[in-house]
Amino acid sequence: MSFFDEADEPQPVAGDAPGRPRGAARASAARRRPRGGGRPPGGRPPGGRPPGGPGRRGTGRRSTAASHHHREIQTRRLVASVVVVVVVLAMALLIHSCDSSQTTSALKNYNASVYNLINQSDATGSRVFQTLTGGNLATLNLAPEVTQARAQLRQAQRLSVPSGMADAQGSLVQVMQLRVAGIHMIAAHVQQAASVSTSQDAVYDISVGTSELYSSDVIYKEFVTTAIASALHADGIAVGSGSGQQPINPGQVVPDLGWLESTWIATKIGADLSTQAANANNNQPGLHGDALNYVTVDGTQLVAGVSNTIPARRARRWVLNVTNTGNYDELDVGCSVHIVGAGIAGSARIPVTIPSRATNCTVLLASLPKPGTYTVTARISRVPRQTSTTSDVISYSVTFN
Repeated sequence: MSFFDEADEPQPVAGDAPGRPRGAARASAARRRPRGGGRPPGGRPPGGRPPGGPGRRGTGRRSTAASHHHREIQTRRLVASVVVVVVVLAMALLIHSCDSSQTTSALKNYNASVYNLINQSDATGSRVFQTLTGGNLATLNLAPEVTQARAQLRQAQRLSVPSGMADAQGSLVQVMQLRVAGIHMIAAHVQQAASVSTSQDAVYDISVGTSELYSSDVIYKEFVTTAIASALHADGIAVGSGSGQQPINPGQVVPDLGWLESTWIATKIGADLSTQAANANNNQPGLHGDALNYVTVDGTQLVAGVSNTIPARRARRWVLNVTNTGNYDELDVGCSVHIVGAGIAGSARIPVTIPSRATNCTVLLASLPKPGTYTVTARISRVPRQTSTTSDVISYSVTFN
């Protein structure tokens, strides 16, 4: 056997049956393969890779990576949105906190400004009343107080007013306007009160001025202080005199309600209410004047120096018993009753008093006092050329029940 004959000898194939010719195996495989160019079911495509091979696994990985990337983007967007919302809310809260702090400071600053302004105004009014009672009427000069009152009005008008204090500010300006008007009225007529011929009208004009001052007190207490307190409370600011609280000035310019009554004013400042024409005898030598003897209330005579008890419902009508202690008739004599601390006063006039004779002056009060104990002052007015006024006034302690 030659070399080439050995090379052509068929070799066994793994998986072939022992002793089975290769040609027979190939023929058998050809018979089992279906005809046509289609992919046999479950078989390998021509020239391709088996199902589930490396090519198919690569496509799945790319799809999974894209989905994962998309989820990351969505998550980042959601986180960014949350961060933006949180920042916006934080800024809103910060702005609100700043606004709230500014509002609180503005309210406190306004209250402090009003407190100081009322102190100044009350001091000006106090000087007016001190001047009226402590000098010569003919030379009294209240021009400085008028100037100060006008400056205080301008100061009130220039205050920085937070929106919550608008009502208080409107009433405050009205208060200061009344104080200017009242002090100006008093100043314009005080010197006329020194002359017998003009004193009666002058004292009346002074009482108009003091009434305007009292009206300013009422408006301040009833409207300004309540409006300020309401605005402070609305912002959660405590009102009071304690630590951390806001004090509200309780100021009052009129020291006594007797300043609302002409007879009381005339006696207080030393003016003659009776005119020269009404008292033809006021230049005659001799004694002039009247004396207050006693006072009765609804038929009950009061006693000085002891506690008197009167039913409040019967305290409307007061009768002052007066005697002319001089040598001449006195005309147009004033009389008054003042319940100190109750804000109640009344006045009347006696047409004429005759020497050595007693007469009555009936005073009707505008309102009844509330139950309680008060000092009641009864007074008659000084007449021209009267040298002593010690017997013109009596004070009583009265308990109204």
